[in-house]
Parts: sequence; structure tokens; C-alpha cells
Amino acid sequence: MKKIYLILLSYSMLFAIGGASGTKQDYERQGQIGAVIINPYKIAPLTAIISNGGYKLSDAKVSITPKKNGVKLEYKVSDENLLTYGGIPVFGLYPDYYNEVIVSYTKELNGQKQRIENEVYKMYASAVYVEASGIKFQKSALFSDIKIKKVDNEFKNRLYFINNLEDKSAIGSKVVWNNPVGGALEWNYYPQNFIIDTAGDVRWYMLANPIYDLNSYNSAGVMMGFKQTNDGALLWGYGQRYAKYDILGRKIFNNELPLNYADFSHDIIVNDKGHYFLRVASANTKRPDGKNVRSVRDVIIELDNNGKVVDEFRIFDILDPYRDIVLKVLDQGAVCLNIDKSKAGKTLSKEDLAKLDSSDIFGDIVGTGIGRNWAHINSIDYDSFDDSIIISLRHQNAIVKIGRDKKIKWILGAHKGWSDEFRKYLLQPVDKKGKAIVCGDDYSKCPGFLDKSGGFDFTYTQHTAKIIKKYSKKGELIISVFDNGDTRALMQALYPSSKYSRAVVYKINEKKKTVKQLWEFGKELGHSWYSPVTSSVFYNEDKDSLLVYSATAGGSFDIKSGAFTSAPSPYLMEFKYLDNKPSVSIQLIDSTGYQAITFSLEKAFLGRK
Repeated sequence: MKKIYLILLSYSMLFAIGGASGTKQDYERQGQIGAVIINPYKIAPLTAIISNGGYKLSDAKVSITPKKNGVKLEYKVSDENLLTYGGIPVFGLYPDYYNEVIVSYTKELNGQKQRIENEVYKMYASAVYVEASGIKFQKSALFSDIKIKKVDNEFKNRLYFINNLEDKSAIGSKVVWNNPVGGALEWNYYPQNFIIDTAGDVRWYMLANPIYDLNSYNSAGVMMGFKQTNDGALLWGYGQRYAKYDILGRKIFNNELPLNYADFSHDIIVNDKGHYFLRVASANTKRPDGKNVRSVRDVIIELDNNGKVVDEFRIFDILDPYRDIVLKVLDQGAVCLNIDKSKAGKTLSKEDLAKLDSSDIFGDIVGTGIGRNWAHINSIDYDSFDDSIIISLRHQNAIVKIGRDKKIKWILGAHKGWSDEFRKYLLQPVDKKGKAIVCGDDYSKCPGFLDKSGGFDFTYTQHTAKIIKKYSKKGELIISVFDNGDTRALMQALYPSSKYSRAVVYKINEKKKTVKQLWEFGKELGHSWYSPVTSSVFYNEDKDSLLVYSATAGGSFDIKSGAFTSAPSPYLMEFKYLDNKPSVSIQLIDSTGYQAITFSLEKAFLGRK
């Protein structure tokens, strides 16, 4: 045994491995500053920091040498970020690859400055790792293949942040709420968040394990609502938390929801005052019948920078949770992420809903009344022109604007099924000349419903109703939205293969209470582009473009049952504003999508808008 100890001691002395040994630094330095730290904050394995080595650094620039036919990433780093990271941040390493990183910087010591140009660093980044779900549709990490169909030169350097998820695993299904009954905690899917370039290469992904645990009610849920804020960081929420991290994985905050609320999902935004608006639910609400329940996806809260609730919008007090016209025609096989092929094409009757309402069955199920999924609010936006919010209610086929006084300003949605109390808020569709479009109660007769010439149509089971601020002004809003299309014309299609989705832009005149359709895409592609759940449309001012993600399209489909027989293969497309042909078209094969946004390196490392 003594011989073994002597050998180990000799080995450690030979390679200068050990503890306190004066000023010696026994790590490898490739260049003229410090060591390379891969994945410095444990959740972003394709990032690194080149330590400053004790020097004061300034005026840094980073370039990642691309693979053959790959995309070159270059960015400058603010002095503020050099101080924050204690060195030069590296983003965009290729996974399972020996990367070449070229940096330029100025180093300073004792008042003496030296400029270093094009210093080369070599660093290996590990292969992409994701937790496996055990679901037969999962064939690989993130996606099994990617098809780059079109990339215009203007968009060649685009980076796309993909907010996807795995199918529900057996582990995730173990966590449920039961006190009070109901809620949506069982909505629990392992996250798959990553960034791709226009060559289809993964340049960043989140290793969620350090901050996520499917077994923990307080650290699980579905990661959703990702935004890149003006300071370059990522903002999102999941389950009982809302969080903000920078792209290297440095935590800015990761907060629990206030105790009065539960079950974040879908959307979080920040307004120009720095207040956060979150789509949550009430953790304990007393129904008119005296029962205490958790509500489901029907509350918006506003938080200040300290996490204090400064306002709430209880949508079940503002709209009618017993409006059931949409609930009776929803495809029960595709209720947002709750895809159940055994219920594909099935709907609920008025008798079914009445029986359910008299029962003690509550939770993430389609049904009327507080404590069931009557609203399914899936997006929020803030209108700074008049201090209002705009929300998308999937299970009401409605986009609704609500003022600070909790009064409805307008409703964009098919007119059928609204009581007299709400009909006065409905927007009137008009054509390009401003003439009223009258569809009656048969919305299949609406101009543009059956033909491909445009005209007008409402949205059905829609997502991401967002103001395009560049083209909006007080009293006149331009709204983009993804129209998923289930229950189109307030009915189930005779043939599942006839369903389609659209990306749409509307113009709303708030004084006249009218709505005009300015643009649509997707109808001409038919069922191949149909996305029954999830998906997004976001405007990007930097290129005056619309990013469209048909996130659950492209899967193989059983026409008879209406059910998926494979994982989806989402379509990512970016359009110049109101163009009818995409400038970028990419398809991810075998991947369940939620939403996608563009990602800016300039924002991330220079903090610029």
C-alpha cells in the first residue's frame, strides 16, 4: 500500500498537481491570457469563457471558424460583459467537434496596454445530451434531421432559438395537484431548447438538469414563453417558476410564483416600465357553488422587479367561463399539448359539459366553469398606448383587449355564441375598401374561407396574438397571430385532411370597432402545414420580417382516426413583412415544437436593442 501512495505522490509532483503552491497556476493556457472554461454555468454546454488571466480586457471580438459549408459567427463583446464574465465569452461551439475560436482583444496591466489580434484557441465541445422520454416517437436528440430549403442572403447570419419539448414521459406523469383539486401541474414535459444557424447546425442548447427536475413540483413543468429581452438575456417561465438567464447560463433570477398563484405556462412579457406580465392560474379560488379549486390558465398577473404582485386580471370574472360554443367542437385529441390519439376527432356535447360541471372532476380538462380548461389563454401582449393587455384565448377562439379597469375594449373572434353582454365588443370585419363583410352564422361562407384569394377569416384555436408596434399607433393596431385552425367555422371538418393553419396579420381600428385582414400564409399549403396545437408568429424589426413556426405540422397522420402516427416535423419560415413567399424555409424532422424566436448576438454581448 505504501508503494502505491509513493507512486501517486510522485505522479502528482511530476505534473504539478496539488493544492496551495504559491503563485503557480497549474492549468493550460493556450494564448496570452487565461484558461478556457467550458460550460461555465452548467446549463449551456456549447459556450465557454476564456479567462482574463488577471489582465484588464477591453475591445474584444470573437469569431467561431465554421465547418465546411457552415455559418461563421462573429460578435463583439462589451467591456461590461468582459468584467461580468472575468474573460471573453464564447458562444456557438459546434457539438461533438474540435472547434477553432479566434479572438482579438486589448489587455492591460499596470497601465500598459497591448493589442492582441487573431489569437487562436482550440476547444472540444461535447455532443448534445437530452434526457430520453421512452416514447417511441423520439428517435434522436432534438431532431433526427433538418432540411434547409431556402435561405436568402439577407438572412444568412440569422440564429433561431427553438423552444421545443419532449413528449410526456412516465417520470413526468408522477406529479399532480390535489389540494385544492385540479390545476395543471401534470402538464410536465422535459424541455428541448436550442439555437440553430441557417446551415441547420446546433450552436447552443440548454442542459436543463441543473435547474429542472421532472420529479419536483417546484422545479418542473413546461418551459415556455421564451423572449430575448433588450439586455440580451433570456426570459421565460416553467411550472411554478419564472426565470431570467443570460446565454452563457448565468442566473439573473429564478423565482417561485407568488403563493396566491400556480401553474405558469405559455407566456411571460416585460413592458416598458420593467414590469412582468405572466399567464398563471389561481392557486385557490372559490367557485359560485362554494367549491375550492385551482383555476386553469385563466389569470394574468403583473409583477414589479421585486416580484411583488401589483395587479391581477382574473379572466373568469371578466369573460363568461360558461360560453361553450367552442368547447363543444374542439378536437379532444388535440387540446394544446395534451395530444391524445384515442380521442382524435371526438367532441363534447352540451350534455357532456353539463354532466362534467355538476361533478367534482377538475383540472386540465376541457370543460366549463372555474377549475377547468375553459379559456386556455396562451399569449399576452401589453399595449403601451393605453395601458391595456391583449390576450389570446384558445378555447374561446378569441383575441381580447382588456383595460387596466378590467373592462373589455374589444373582442376579435367569430360572432356566434356570445351573449348580449359581450356582443357590443365584437369587431366588425371589413374588406380592403372598408366595406363590412357579413358572414352570418355560417362562417364557412366568409369570403376567403373556401377560396384562396384572401378576403377575411377569423382565427380558431389561435396562438401568439401580438402587436406589431412599428406599424401601430394609438387607436389603430396591427396584430400578428398564428391561426391553428381547429374548429374553423365553429365546426369539426368533415375530413381531418381538410384542416389547415395560417399565419395572419390584422389591422384593427379601435374607434370604428373594425378589423381588416392584411396578410395570410398557410392556407395554400393545406393539411401538410396544419399545426393542430402550439406554434407562433413574431415580428422582427431588425429585418422588417415575420418569423412563423408551424410547430406541430409535418407529422404522418392516420386519416381515419385523425391521430398522429409519428412525431411532428415543424416548419420554420421567415418572411419579409407581408411578402407571400418566405425568405427562409427550414424543416426540423421528428421534433415536437412549441415556439421559435430570432436570437441576436449583438443584444447578447453588446446589450443593444
